[in-house]
Amino acid sequence: MVRTQIQLTEEQARGLKALAAQRGVSLAELVREGVEHVLEENKREELWQRSFHLAGSFTDTASDVSENHDHYLEEAYLG
Repeated sequence: MVRTQIQLTEEQARGLKALAAQRGVSLAELVREGVEHVLEENKREELWQRSFHLAGSFTDTASDVSENHDHYLEEAYLG
């Protein structure tokens, strides 16, 4: 693990200490949990953004995709 220093407001420090005591974990564990949460949210946001930018990027001549999507997916997966 990497040791680092952070600065918290008095209110944040009090809240985290109380929550750590309530959960029976260390303050450091709560901070690691929070960091992991932020990183996961960022990863999801990046994936969403990439997907959003792809939407509408492709064209197809088939006009019945909404009705026959299962057939088209089967063709795509099975070749």
